[in-house]
Amino acid sequence: MKKLYYIFSILLGLTLYSCDDFLSKTSPDELTSGSFWRNLDDAEAGISAAYSQLEYSIDTWAFAEVRWPVEAYREDLVELGSDAMNYLNWVELSNFNYTNGNSQVSSYWWNNYEGASFSSQVIDKVPTIPEGKISQDLRAQIINEAHFLRGYYHLKLILNWDQIIIRDTYITSQADLSKALSTRVDAWDFIINEFNKATKLPNSYDADNLGRATSGAAYAYLGLAYLTRAYEEPTEKQVFLQKALEAFQEVKGYELVRDFGSLFNGNDQNSKESVFELQFSKVTANGAWYQTQAHKWLAVSELGGWDEILPSQFLVDEFMKEGEISNSGGYDKRLYHTIFCDIPYFNDGSGKVYGANYNDWFSGGKIAFHKLLPATKEQLFENYIANNIPLMRYANVLLMQAEALNELGQTPQAISLINQVRDAHGDMPPMVGTSQEDVRKQIEHERIIEFPLENWRWYDLRRWGKLEAAMQAAQRPSFKMDKNAFYPIPLTELNANELLK
Repeated sequence: MKKLYYIFSILLGLTLYSCDDFLSKTSPDELTSGSFWRNLDDAEAGISAAYSQLEYSIDTWAFAEVRWPVEAYREDLVELGSDAMNYLNWVELSNFNYTNGNSQVSSYWWNNYEGASFSSQVIDKVPTIPEGKISQDLRAQIINEAHFLRGYYHLKLILNWDQIIIRDTYITSQADLSKALSTRVDAWDFIINEFNKATKLPNSYDADNLGRATSGAAYAYLGLAYLTRAYEEPTEKQVFLQKALEAFQEVKGYELVRDFGSLFNGNDQNSKESVFELQFSKVTANGAWYQTQAHKWLAVSELGGWDEILPSQFLVDEFMKEGEISNSGGYDKRLYHTIFCDIPYFNDGSGKVYGANYNDWFSGGKIAFHKLLPATKEQLFENYIANNIPLMRYANVLLMQAEALNELGQTPQAISLINQVRDAHGDMPPMVGTSQEDVRKQIEHERIIEFPLENWRWYDLRRWGKLEAAMQAAQRPSFKMDKNAFYPIPLTELNANELLK
Protein backbone atom coordinates (compact mmCIF):
# COMPACT_ATOMS: atom_id res chain seq x y z
CA MET A 1 0.00 0.00 0.00
CA LYS A 2 2.87 2.37 0.66
CA LYS A 3 3.86 2.02 -2.99
CA LEU A 4 0.44 3.35 -3.94
CA TYR A 5 0.87 6.29 -1.60
CA TYR A 6 3.95 7.49 -3.43
CA ILE A 7 2.15 7.29 -6.77
CA PHE A 8 -0.74 9.23 -5.29
CA SER A 9 1.48 12.05 -4.07
CA ILE A 10 1.70 13.34 -7.64
CA LEU A 11 -2.04 13.03 -8.22
CA LEU A 12 -2.83 14.70 -4.91
CA GLY A 13 -1.40 18.02 -6.03
CA LEU A 14 -3.95 18.11 -8.83
CA THR A 15 -7.00 17.17 -6.79
CA LEU A 16 -6.96 19.17 -3.55
CA TYR A 17 -10.20 21.01 -2.85
CA SER A 18 -12.41 21.85 0.10
CA CYS A 19 -14.41 19.03 1.66
CA ASP A 20 -17.65 20.98 1.22
CA ASP A 21 -17.63 20.73 -2.57
CA PHE A 22 -15.77 17.51 -3.24
CA LEU A 23 -18.66 15.91 -5.11
CA SER A 24 -18.31 18.54 -7.83
CA LYS A 25 -14.52 18.16 -8.12
CA THR A 26 -12.97 17.92 -11.55
CA SER A 27 -12.07 14.32 -12.22
CA PRO A 28 -8.44 13.31 -12.78
CA ASP A 29 -9.06 12.48 -16.45
CA GLU A 30 -10.45 15.97 -17.05
CA LEU A 31 -7.55 17.53 -15.16
CA THR A 32 -5.11 15.77 -17.46
CA SER A 33 -6.96 16.55 -20.69
CA GLY A 34 -8.21 13.05 -21.30
CA SER A 35 -4.88 11.40 -20.59
CA PHE A 36 -5.84 9.64 -17.35
CA TRP A 37 -7.19 6.10 -16.90
CA ARG A 38 -4.78 4.82 -19.55
CA ASN A 39 -3.04 1.91 -17.81
CA LEU A 40 -2.21 0.10 -14.58
CA ASP A 41 -0.32 3.07 -13.13
CA ASP A 42 -3.40 5.25 -13.49
CA ALA A 43 -5.60 2.58 -11.91
CA GLU A 44 -3.16 2.33 -8.98
CA ALA A 45 -3.16 6.10 -8.58
CA GLY A 46 -6.94 6.14 -8.59
CA ILE A 47 -7.33 3.43 -5.95
CA SER A 48 -4.64 5.13 -3.87
CA ALA A 49 -6.75 8.30 -3.93
CA ALA A 50 -9.64 6.23 -2.55
CA TYR A 51 -7.45 4.76 0.21
CA SER A 52 -6.07 8.19 1.10
CA GLN A 53 -9.38 9.34 2.57
CA LEU A 54 -8.99 6.80 5.36
CA GLU A 55 -6.49 9.31 6.75
CA TYR A 56 -8.47 12.52 6.25
CA SER A 57 -6.15 13.41 3.34
CA ILE A 58 -3.20 13.13 5.75
CA ASP A 59 -3.76 16.53 7.22
CA THR A 60 -1.22 16.80 10.04
CA TRP A 61 -3.84 17.85 12.59
CA ALA A 62 -7.21 16.94 11.12
CA PHE A 63 -6.56 13.22 11.24
CA ALA A 64 -6.62 13.29 15.06
CA GLU A 65 -8.83 16.36 15.49
CA VAL A 66 -11.70 14.85 13.51
CA ARG A 67 -11.40 11.12 14.23
CA TRP A 68 -11.25 11.09 18.04
CA PRO A 69 -13.50 14.05 18.90
CA VAL A 70 -16.28 12.70 16.66
CA GLU A 71 -15.93 9.02 17.53
CA ALA A 72 -14.50 8.98 21.06
CA TYR A 73 -15.47 12.09 23.03
CA ARG A 74 -19.04 10.83 23.48
CA GLU A 75 -17.83 7.51 24.94
CA ASP A 76 -17.82 6.78 28.66
CA LEU A 77 -14.22 5.50 28.32
CA VAL A 78 -12.72 8.97 27.88
CA GLU A 79 -12.76 12.48 29.24
CA LEU A 80 -11.61 15.74 27.69
CA GLY A 81 -8.11 16.89 28.54
CA SER A 82 -7.38 20.40 29.75
CA ASP A 83 -6.51 21.82 26.32
CA ALA A 84 -9.60 20.30 24.69
CA MET A 85 -11.72 22.55 26.87
CA ASN A 86 -10.53 25.47 24.74
CA TYR A 87 -12.35 24.18 21.65
CA LEU A 88 -16.10 24.66 21.81
CA ASN A 89 -16.79 22.39 18.85
CA TRP A 90 -15.04 19.55 20.73
CA VAL A 91 -16.60 20.27 24.11
CA GLU A 92 -20.11 20.21 22.70
CA LEU A 93 -19.49 16.69 21.30
CA SER A 94 -18.79 15.44 24.82
CA ASN A 95 -21.62 17.46 26.36
CA PHE A 96 -24.17 16.51 23.70
CA ASN A 97 -25.16 20.11 23.01
CA TYR A 98 -23.81 20.14 19.46
CA THR A 99 -25.86 21.31 16.49
CA ASN A 100 -25.81 20.34 12.82
CA GLY A 101 -23.31 23.14 12.32
CA ASN A 102 -20.56 21.38 14.29
CA SER A 103 -17.44 21.60 12.12
CA GLN A 104 -15.89 18.28 13.18
CA VAL A 105 -19.09 16.35 12.47
CA SER A 106 -19.37 18.04 9.10
CA SER A 107 -15.76 17.20 8.25
CA TYR A 108 -16.33 13.57 9.20
CA TRP A 109 -19.41 13.37 6.95
CA TRP A 110 -17.70 14.92 3.94
CA ASN A 111 -14.49 12.96 4.37
CA ASN A 112 -16.33 9.66 4.11
CA TYR A 113 -18.29 10.83 1.10
CA GLU A 114 -15.06 12.04 -0.47
CA GLY A 115 -13.67 8.53 -0.08
CA ALA A 116 -16.85 7.09 -1.57
CA SER A 117 -16.53 9.46 -4.51
CA PHE A 118 -12.96 8.40 -5.26
CA SER A 119 -14.05 4.76 -4.95
CA SER A 120 -16.94 5.24 -7.35
CA GLN A 121 -14.63 6.88 -9.86
CA VAL A 122 -12.38 3.80 -9.79
CA ILE A 123 -15.37 1.50 -10.25
CA ASP A 124 -16.55 3.65 -13.16
CA LYS A 125 -13.24 4.28 -14.91
CA VAL A 126 -10.99 1.23 -14.43
CA PRO A 127 -13.23 -0.94 -16.68
CA THR A 128 -12.55 1.56 -19.50
CA ILE A 129 -8.76 1.07 -19.45
CA PRO A 130 -7.83 -0.56 -22.76
CA GLU A 131 -7.06 -4.27 -22.96
CA GLY A 132 -3.35 -4.93 -22.74
CA LYS A 133 -2.73 -1.90 -20.51
CA ILE A 134 -3.78 -3.75 -17.36
CA SER A 135 -4.19 -7.45 -16.66
CA GLN A 136 -7.67 -8.78 -16.10
CA ASP A 137 -6.72 -10.03 -12.64
CA LEU A 138 -5.42 -6.62 -11.52
CA ARG A 139 -8.38 -4.85 -13.10
CA ALA A 140 -10.77 -7.05 -11.10
CA GLN A 141 -8.72 -6.68 -7.92
CA ILE A 142 -8.63 -2.87 -8.06
CA ILE A 143 -12.36 -2.66 -8.78
CA ASN A 144 -13.10 -4.96 -5.83
CA GLU A 145 -10.82 -2.87 -3.60
CA ALA A 146 -12.93 0.13 -4.58
CA HIS A 147 -16.10 -1.77 -3.67
CA PHE A 148 -14.57 -2.57 -0.28
CA LEU A 149 -13.66 1.07 0.34
CA ARG A 150 -17.04 2.36 -0.83
CA GLY A 151 -18.69 -0.09 1.54
CA TYR A 152 -16.33 0.93 4.34
CA TYR A 153 -17.00 4.66 3.93
CA HIS A 154 -20.76 4.09 3.87
CA LEU A 155 -20.47 1.83 6.93
CA LYS A 156 -18.75 4.62 8.85
CA LEU A 157 -21.64 6.88 7.91
CA ILE A 158 -24.47 4.50 8.81
CA LEU A 159 -22.84 3.83 12.18
CA ASN A 160 -22.95 7.54 12.96
CA TRP A 161 -26.10 8.79 11.20
CA ASP A 162 -29.63 7.40 11.35
CA GLN A 163 -30.10 8.01 7.63
CA ILE A 164 -27.50 8.58 4.95
CA ILE A 165 -27.31 9.24 1.24
CA ILE A 166 -26.21 6.25 -0.81
CA ARG A 167 -23.57 7.58 -3.20
CA ASP A 168 -23.26 4.65 -5.58
CA THR A 169 -22.21 6.47 -8.73
CA TYR A 170 -19.38 8.77 -9.68
CA ILE A 171 -20.85 12.26 -9.85
CA THR A 172 -19.75 14.37 -12.80
CA SER A 173 -22.43 17.06 -12.92
CA GLN A 174 -23.96 19.54 -10.51
CA ALA A 175 -27.40 18.14 -11.25
CA ASP A 176 -26.48 14.84 -9.58
CA LEU A 177 -25.46 16.43 -6.28
CA SER A 178 -28.98 16.46 -4.83
CA LYS A 179 -30.13 13.07 -3.63
CA ALA A 180 -32.56 11.98 -0.95
CA LEU A 181 -31.72 10.13 2.23
CA SER A 182 -32.08 6.36 2.10
CA THR A 183 -33.73 4.08 4.62
CA ARG A 184 -31.42 2.13 6.91
CA VAL A 185 -32.58 -1.10 5.26
CA ASP A 186 -31.54 0.16 1.83
CA ALA A 187 -28.26 1.48 3.21
CA TRP A 188 -27.44 -1.85 4.86
CA ASP A 189 -28.34 -3.70 1.67
CA PHE A 190 -25.93 -1.50 -0.29
CA ILE A 191 -23.09 -1.84 2.24
CA ILE A 192 -23.47 -5.61 2.49
CA ASN A 193 -23.48 -5.90 -1.31
CA GLU A 194 -20.25 -3.88 -1.52
CA PHE A 195 -18.47 -6.08 1.04
CA ASN A 196 -19.76 -9.23 -0.64
CA LYS A 197 -18.12 -8.14 -3.89
CA ALA A 198 -14.90 -7.45 -2.01
CA THR A 199 -14.72 -10.99 -0.62
CA LYS A 200 -13.19 -11.94 -3.98
CA LEU A 201 -10.05 -9.98 -3.06
CA PRO A 202 -6.75 -11.82 -2.41
CA ASN A 203 -6.11 -13.30 1.04
CA SER A 204 -2.79 -11.46 1.31
CA TYR A 205 -0.26 -9.35 -0.61
CA ASP A 206 3.48 -9.10 -0.96
CA ALA A 207 5.59 -6.72 1.17
CA ASP A 208 5.21 -3.86 -1.33
CA ASN A 209 1.42 -3.89 -1.03
CA LEU A 210 0.78 -4.31 2.68
CA GLY A 211 -2.29 -2.47 3.83
CA ARG A 212 -4.47 -3.15 0.82
CA ALA A 213 -7.89 -4.58 1.58
CA THR A 214 -8.04 -8.38 1.64
CA SER A 215 -10.83 -10.92 1.52
CA GLY A 216 -10.35 -11.27 5.28
CA ALA A 217 -11.03 -7.58 5.77
CA ALA A 218 -14.11 -7.80 3.56
CA TYR A 219 -15.50 -10.74 5.54
CA ALA A 220 -14.72 -9.01 8.87
CA TYR A 221 -16.64 -5.87 7.95
CA LEU A 222 -19.39 -7.91 6.32
CA GLY A 223 -19.80 -9.72 9.63
CA LEU A 224 -19.88 -6.41 11.50
CA ALA A 225 -22.59 -5.13 9.15
CA TYR A 226 -24.72 -8.23 9.68
CA LEU A 227 -24.14 -8.21 13.45
CA THR A 228 -25.21 -4.58 13.77
CA ARG A 229 -28.20 -5.08 11.51
CA ALA A 230 -29.34 -8.11 13.51
CA TYR A 231 -30.18 -5.92 16.49
CA GLU A 232 -31.87 -3.26 14.36
CA GLU A 233 -34.26 -5.68 12.64
CA PRO A 234 -35.56 -7.98 15.39
CA THR A 235 -37.75 -10.07 13.09
CA GLU A 236 -34.64 -11.03 11.10
CA LYS A 237 -32.23 -11.17 14.05
CA GLN A 238 -31.49 -14.88 13.91
CA VAL A 239 -30.98 -14.77 10.14
CA PHE A 240 -28.53 -11.87 10.31
CA LEU A 241 -26.70 -13.36 13.30
CA GLN A 242 -26.17 -16.56 11.32
CA LYS A 243 -24.91 -14.57 8.33
CA ALA A 244 -22.58 -12.62 10.63
CA LEU A 245 -21.24 -15.86 12.07
CA GLU A 246 -20.64 -17.30 8.61
CA ALA A 247 -18.75 -14.17 7.58
CA PHE A 248 -16.56 -14.15 10.71
CA GLN A 249 -15.70 -17.82 10.13
CA GLU A 250 -14.25 -16.86 6.74
CA VAL A 251 -11.70 -14.50 8.32
CA LYS A 252 -8.79 -16.92 8.06
CA GLY A 253 -5.01 -16.78 8.30
CA TYR A 254 -4.82 -14.40 11.28
CA GLU A 255 -3.53 -14.93 14.82
CA LEU A 256 -3.63 -13.07 18.11
CA VAL A 257 -0.36 -11.30 19.00
CA ARG A 258 0.68 -11.90 22.61
CA ASP A 259 2.59 -8.60 22.86
CA PHE A 260 -0.51 -6.40 23.03
CA GLY A 261 1.40 -3.11 23.23
CA SER A 262 3.34 -3.82 20.04
CA LEU A 263 0.12 -3.61 18.04
CA PHE A 264 -0.14 0.11 18.77
CA ASN A 265 3.36 1.52 19.39
CA GLY A 266 4.87 0.92 15.97
CA ASN A 267 6.86 -2.18 16.88
CA ASP A 268 4.66 -4.70 15.04
CA GLN A 269 2.99 -2.97 12.13
CA ASN A 270 0.83 -5.05 9.77
CA SER A 271 1.11 -7.89 12.26
CA LYS A 272 -0.45 -11.32 11.96
CA GLU A 273 -3.38 -9.93 14.00
CA SER A 274 -3.98 -6.98 11.70
CA VAL A 275 -7.01 -7.46 9.44
CA PHE A 276 -7.12 -3.86 8.17
CA GLU A 277 -4.64 -1.22 9.21
CA LEU A 278 -4.16 2.45 8.50
CA GLN A 279 -0.81 2.89 6.75
CA PHE A 280 1.68 5.67 7.40
CA SER A 281 5.24 6.16 6.19
CA LYS A 282 8.31 8.24 6.96
CA VAL A 283 9.24 8.29 3.25
CA THR A 284 8.79 11.75 1.71
CA ALA A 285 9.88 11.04 -1.88
CA ASN A 286 8.05 12.99 -4.60
CA GLY A 287 6.38 15.19 -2.00
CA ALA A 288 4.60 12.34 -0.21
CA TRP A 289 3.54 13.11 3.36
CA TYR A 290 2.06 10.28 5.38
CA GLN A 291 2.96 11.39 8.89
CA THR A 292 0.81 12.90 11.61
CA GLN A 293 0.97 14.48 15.03
CA ALA A 294 -1.58 12.03 16.39
CA HIS A 295 0.79 11.10 19.23
CA LYS A 296 0.85 14.77 20.31
CA TRP A 297 -2.93 14.87 20.28
CA LEU A 298 -3.27 11.63 22.27
CA ALA A 299 -0.48 12.26 24.80
CA VAL A 300 -0.85 14.30 27.97
CA SER A 301 1.23 17.43 28.54
CA GLU A 302 3.58 15.62 30.93
CA LEU A 303 4.61 13.39 28.02
CA GLY A 304 5.05 16.23 25.55
CA GLY A 305 1.50 16.07 24.23
CA TRP A 306 -1.33 18.56 24.01
CA ASP A 307 -3.59 17.09 26.71
CA GLU A 308 -6.66 16.59 24.53
CA ILE A 309 -8.01 13.24 25.75
CA LEU A 310 -7.81 11.27 29.01
CA PRO A 311 -9.02 7.86 30.22
CA SER A 312 -12.14 7.99 32.38
CA GLN A 313 -12.22 6.60 35.90
CA PHE A 314 -14.83 4.14 34.62
CA LEU A 315 -12.21 2.69 32.25
CA VAL A 316 -9.62 2.42 35.02
CA ASP A 317 -12.12 0.69 37.31
CA GLU A 318 -13.06 -1.77 34.55
CA PHE A 319 -9.43 -2.73 34.07
CA MET A 320 -9.04 -3.41 37.79
CA LYS A 321 -12.43 -5.04 38.34
CA GLU A 322 -11.15 -8.61 38.23
CA GLY A 323 -8.20 -7.82 40.45
CA GLU A 324 -4.60 -8.98 40.18
CA ILE A 325 -5.39 -12.48 38.98
CA SER A 326 -3.39 -12.66 35.77
CA ASN A 327 -1.22 -15.70 35.22
CA SER A 328 1.82 -13.54 35.98
CA GLY A 329 0.27 -12.18 39.17
CA GLY A 330 -0.71 -8.66 38.16
CA TYR A 331 -3.71 -6.98 36.58
CA ASP A 332 -4.89 -7.79 33.09
CA LYS A 333 -1.86 -7.01 30.90
CA ARG A 334 -3.98 -4.78 28.67
CA LEU A 335 -4.11 -2.23 31.49
CA TYR A 336 -0.37 -1.64 31.35
CA HIS A 337 -0.36 -1.12 27.59
CA THR A 338 -3.43 1.12 27.56
CA ILE A 339 -3.04 3.59 30.44
CA PHE A 340 -0.48 5.04 32.82
CA CYS A 341 -1.68 5.34 36.41
CA ASP A 342 -0.36 5.48 39.95
CA ILE A 343 0.10 1.82 40.78
CA PRO A 344 3.19 -0.10 41.96
CA TYR A 345 3.74 -1.63 38.51
CA PHE A 346 4.67 1.78 37.08
CA ASN A 347 6.74 2.76 40.14
CA ASP A 348 8.96 -0.28 40.56
CA GLY A 349 12.18 1.42 39.46
CA SER A 350 12.47 -0.47 36.18
CA GLY A 351 11.61 2.51 33.95
CA LYS A 352 8.24 1.33 32.67
CA VAL A 353 7.15 4.89 31.83
CA TYR A 354 9.60 5.86 29.12
CA GLY A 355 12.65 5.01 31.19
CA ALA A 356 11.40 6.35 34.51
CA ASN A 357 8.75 5.78 37.17
CA TYR A 358 5.20 7.08 36.97
CA ASN A 359 5.96 9.44 39.86
CA ASP A 360 8.88 10.94 37.92
CA TRP A 361 6.49 12.09 35.20
CA PHE A 362 3.18 12.69 36.96
CA SER A 363 1.78 14.13 40.14
CA GLY A 364 -1.67 14.14 41.70
CA GLY A 365 -2.64 10.66 40.51
CA LYS A 366 -3.26 11.71 36.90
CA ILE A 367 -4.23 8.93 34.53
CA ALA A 368 -3.11 9.09 30.91
CA PHE A 369 -3.33 7.02 27.78
CA HIS A 370 -0.40 4.82 26.86
CA LYS A 371 -2.06 3.12 23.90
CA LEU A 372 -1.11 4.40 20.42
CA LEU A 373 1.89 6.31 21.77
CA PRO A 374 5.31 5.50 20.26
CA ALA A 375 7.51 2.83 21.83
CA THR A 376 10.45 5.03 22.81
CA LYS A 377 10.97 8.37 24.52
CA GLU A 378 12.85 9.64 21.48
CA GLN A 379 9.91 8.85 19.21
CA LEU A 380 7.46 10.29 21.73
CA PHE A 381 9.11 13.69 21.50
CA GLU A 382 9.45 13.71 17.71
CA ASN A 383 7.21 16.28 16.07
CA TYR A 384 5.77 13.81 13.54
CA ILE A 385 5.39 10.05 13.55
CA ALA A 386 4.35 7.46 10.99
CA ASN A 387 3.03 4.64 13.15
CA ASN A 388 0.21 2.62 11.66
CA ILE A 389 -3.18 2.48 13.40
CA PRO A 390 -5.19 -0.76 13.45
CA LEU A 391 -8.74 -0.39 12.15
CA MET A 392 -9.86 -4.01 12.38
CA ARG A 393 -8.02 -6.60 14.46
CA TYR A 394 -8.52 -10.33 14.69
CA ALA A 395 -9.39 -9.89 18.38
CA ASN A 396 -12.40 -7.86 17.31
CA VAL A 397 -13.43 -10.56 14.87
CA LEU A 398 -13.21 -13.21 17.61
CA LEU A 399 -15.21 -11.18 20.12
CA MET A 400 -17.89 -10.33 17.54
CA GLN A 401 -17.97 -13.99 16.55
CA ALA A 402 -18.38 -14.90 20.21
CA GLU A 403 -21.28 -12.46 20.47
CA ALA A 404 -23.03 -13.97 17.46
CA LEU A 405 -22.48 -17.52 18.78
CA ASN A 406 -23.82 -16.60 22.21
CA GLU A 407 -26.93 -14.91 20.81
CA LEU A 408 -27.54 -18.02 18.67
CA GLY A 409 -27.42 -20.19 21.80
CA GLN A 410 -23.94 -21.61 21.17
CA THR A 411 -22.57 -20.30 24.45
CA PRO A 412 -19.76 -22.83 25.11
CA GLN A 413 -18.21 -22.03 21.73
CA ALA A 414 -18.45 -18.32 22.54
CA ILE A 415 -16.65 -18.83 25.86
CA SER A 416 -13.78 -20.57 24.07
CA LEU A 417 -13.22 -17.55 21.81
CA ILE A 418 -13.40 -15.10 24.71
CA ASN A 419 -10.80 -17.09 26.60
CA GLN A 420 -8.47 -17.03 23.59
CA VAL A 421 -8.45 -13.23 23.70
CA ARG A 422 -8.12 -13.12 27.49
CA ASP A 423 -5.14 -15.44 27.44
CA ALA A 424 -3.26 -13.88 24.53
CA HIS A 425 -3.78 -10.21 25.36
CA GLY A 426 -4.45 -10.14 29.09
CA ASP A 427 -2.53 -13.18 30.32
CA MET A 428 -5.74 -13.83 32.19
CA PRO A 429 -7.34 -17.11 33.34
CA PRO A 430 -10.56 -18.34 31.74
CA MET A 431 -13.69 -16.29 32.36
CA VAL A 432 -15.99 -17.16 35.26
CA GLY A 433 -19.57 -18.11 34.38
CA THR A 434 -21.30 -20.33 31.85
CA SER A 435 -24.72 -18.82 31.13
CA GLN A 436 -25.71 -16.75 28.13
CA GLU A 437 -26.06 -13.68 30.34
CA ASP A 438 -22.64 -14.34 31.91
CA VAL A 439 -21.15 -14.31 28.43
CA ARG A 440 -22.95 -11.10 27.47
CA LYS A 441 -21.46 -9.37 30.50
CA GLN A 442 -18.02 -10.80 29.83
CA ILE A 443 -18.07 -9.71 26.19
CA GLU A 444 -18.90 -6.18 27.28
CA HIS A 445 -16.03 -6.24 29.80
CA GLU A 446 -13.58 -7.60 27.24
CA ARG A 447 -14.58 -5.04 24.62
CA ILE A 448 -14.23 -2.16 27.11
CA ILE A 449 -10.64 -3.04 27.97
CA GLU A 450 -9.62 -4.36 24.55
CA PHE A 451 -10.60 -1.36 22.41
CA PRO A 452 -10.06 2.03 24.12
CA LEU A 453 -9.18 4.67 21.49
CA GLU A 454 -10.24 2.23 18.76
CA ASN A 455 -13.70 3.72 19.17
CA TRP A 456 -16.03 0.73 19.14
CA ARG A 457 -17.74 1.43 22.48
CA TRP A 458 -20.50 3.73 21.21
CA TYR A 459 -21.62 1.29 18.54
CA ASP A 460 -21.52 -1.59 21.04
CA LEU A 461 -23.74 0.25 23.52
CA ARG A 462 -26.24 1.28 20.88
CA ARG A 463 -26.33 -2.25 19.44
CA TRP A 464 -27.05 -3.70 22.88
CA GLY A 465 -29.66 -1.08 23.83
CA LYS A 466 -27.47 0.20 26.69
CA LEU A 467 -26.60 3.65 25.43
CA GLU A 468 -28.97 5.67 27.58
CA ALA A 469 -28.11 3.83 30.79
CA ALA A 470 -24.37 4.15 30.12
CA MET A 471 -24.62 7.90 29.56
CA GLN A 472 -26.59 8.31 32.78
CA ALA A 473 -23.98 6.32 34.67
CA ALA A 474 -21.26 8.49 33.12
CA GLN A 475 -23.10 11.60 34.36
CA ARG A 476 -23.84 12.96 30.91
CA PRO A 477 -27.25 14.50 31.71
CA SER A 478 -27.54 16.32 28.39
CA PHE A 479 -27.67 13.07 26.44
CA LYS A 480 -31.07 12.39 24.87
CA MET A 481 -31.58 9.07 23.14
CA ASP A 482 -33.85 10.46 20.42
CA LYS A 483 -31.45 13.30 19.69
CA ASN A 484 -27.93 12.01 20.34
CA ALA A 485 -27.86 8.32 19.44
CA PHE A 486 -26.91 9.50 15.95
CA TYR A 487 -25.44 12.74 14.64
CA PRO A 488 -27.65 15.23 12.75
CA ILE A 489 -27.25 15.68 9.00
CA PRO A 490 -24.63 18.45 8.67
CA LEU A 491 -25.82 21.90 7.78
CA THR A 492 -23.33 21.94 4.89
CA GLU A 493 -25.17 18.98 3.31
CA LEU A 494 -28.58 20.54 3.90
CA ASN A 495 -27.44 23.73 2.21
CA ALA A 496 -25.97 21.89 -0.80
CA ASN A 497 -28.64 19.26 -1.35
CA GLU A 498 -31.92 20.49 -2.80
CA LEU A 499 -33.72 17.27 -1.89
CA LEU A 500 -32.98 17.73 1.82
CA LYS A 501 -34.32 21.28 2.12
